[in-house]
Amino acid sequence: MMNKLLVFIVLSLMPICINAANDKEVDSIFVERLLASGHTDVLWFAKQFIGRPYVAHTLEINREETLVVNTREVDCTTFVENVLALTMCSRRGERCFSDFKHQLMQLRYRKGVINAYPSRLHYFSDWIIDNESMGYVTEIQKPTSLFSELQTVSVHWMSTHPGSYRALRENPDFSDVIKQQEQKLTGKQCRFIPTRNVVNNKLMRETVHDGDVIATVSTKNGLDIAHLGFAIWKNGVLCFLDASSIHKKVVVEPTSLRQYLTKRKQVCGFRLIRLK
Repeated sequence: MMNKLLVFIVLSLMPICINAANDKEVDSIFVERLLASGHTDVLWFAKQFIGRPYVAHTLEINREETLVVNTREVDCTTFVENVLALTMCSRRGERCFSDFKHQLMQLRYRKGVINAYPSRLHYFSDWIIDNESMGYVTEIQKPTSLFSELQTVSVHWMSTHPGSYRALRENPDFSDVIKQQEQKLTGKQCRFIPTRNVVNNKLMRETVHDGDVIATVSTKNGLDIAHLGFAIWKNGVLCFLDASSIHKKVVVEPTSLRQYLTKRKQVCGFRLIRLK
């Protein structure tokens, strides 16, 4: 009887193991195919994800914090990270899946080191600061006529809503670490382009480039950034390429960026980040 039970358990788990192995193979094939193309343009890599499903919480699948690679399903942050990691590898002539995984880890974790859940860069303001210090990106904040508003970061959402995060529910000590990170981040200031300044003129075209990361500024209490995507110019109009929770997939939004921002009540503009 015990042997039959053991066989049943093993057979029950086999589809899960096979699916996981297949997923990894699909990711590696996709990544190495894109890297083999030789393209070095951020927007080219971003376009290769168009149509891929939007799925939230894809990084929350393991009890222990490990690098999760999922190019089949993305949210706004993992979409941006995947695209930037691909571009950076390609620019260095790196063509292997292992190269991509290493670069993804560098972008996603503080100083590129995985040390439990709090080492992941959960707030995008923190992500910007860390990746600037690593020399990967730069935040654009000029000219002042466009970047006419100042954001003073004030974050506390995660530490005040620990029940919304499995890792914080299961590891209460992590909340204290997250709270310390929030306190360190709070008070940082940066300039951003308010929605009213998003005009499709020469200055905007010179300032915002295809493939720049657009981080929409949140007005929600306790948060800094609402959403991420890439700038894309279409027929002289600044638009937005993103992993959309509304469209449930990666899309070029059907409206201009200005119209997109105007419709979001808890968004007041965007910060601009460029891959170096």
